[in-house]
Amino acid sequence: MNIKQEILKAFHANPGRFISGEELSQTCGCSRTAVWKHIEELRQEGYEVEAVRKAGYRLLAAPDRLSAEAIIAGLDTKRIGQHVQAYDTVVSTQPLAHEAAAKGAPEGTLVIAEQQTGGKGRLGRAWHSPKGTGIWMSLIVRPVIPLPKTPQMTLLTAVAVAKTMQKETGVAVKIKWPNDIFVGDRKVCGVLTELNAEADRVNYLVIGIGINANAVAADFPEELRAIATSLRIESGTTVNRVRFIQRFCRIFEAEYDHYLQHGFDRIKTEWEACSYTIGRWVTVKTIHSTLEGRAVGLDEEGVLIVEDAAGARHKVYSADVNYGANE
Repeated sequence: MNIKQEILKAFHANPGRFISGEELSQTCGCSRTAVWKHIEELRQEGYEVEAVRKAGYRLLAAPDRLSAEAIIAGLDTKRIGQHVQAYDTVVSTQPLAHEAAAKGAPEGTLVIAEQQTGGKGRLGRAWHSPKGTGIWMSLIVRPVIPLPKTPQMTLLTAVAVAKTMQKETGVAVKIKWPNDIFVGDRKVCGVLTELNAEADRVNYLVIGIGINANAVAADFPEELRAIATSLRIESGTTVNRVRFIQRFCRIFEAEYDHYLQHGFDRIKTEWEACSYTIGRWVTVKTIHSTLEGRAVGLDEEGVLIVEDAAGARHKVYSADVNYGANE
């Protein structure tokens, strides 16, 4: 048992109330001395805990720090986010999540970091991940679905992130096919889905999610300031990153469970309703060809449909998509 995690769970379940050392010791299955020791460790980590003789302890404030204990303590999901590996600085959360998944980490495991020094996006592009300002995490899922349907998980994740952003900040966001989330014409989030599979089945997916949460303009390199933004810049308020992750886990689990039981239809409808791409004139570049036309929607599998100037419709499975005027 993680005693600090159990103490935080008790605080979250009793906001503003004093909890006696005896009650905490019974909850945690340890001595009152052990409770005191772990309260002191929480204080060293930045938690403000008030102690009053004969009343007990109560939580006054929590640090803006991503820890497994804080995320799990206030989370009521069945599996998404119930196991968390938290780091300070890593090259990238993606390989750490692959390593954990290969060793049998349960579905729903989150790998998070305060900073990535070598974060990557789609097509190996660098992802700027400054310390303490964003949400850099990788989620392990093990869906029992056919291999050709795995790209739908990127669209599902984008819908869940967009819903979380709107509910937490009130900022209107749009999803750019297939894996970016925009506010206006500036990027605030990217999603990267990586697959481990055998010939006939999915072993697991690692879904990387990078969110510019609390960055200010000065945190972005000069070359990114015109094309990137953050939730803090757009909303004018600081994002509670722990609460954001918890809400995302709840929304993702609800969307994921519905998808596994009922299929892609609802995700398709929600994605199209929030799309930055549909209705716009696009240039689609693949290794072998370039296509220009209007993005008109997704097909039933989640493939982008582009209609060229002659009225012919083309399916776009994977490509770079550039945008013209929204006519």
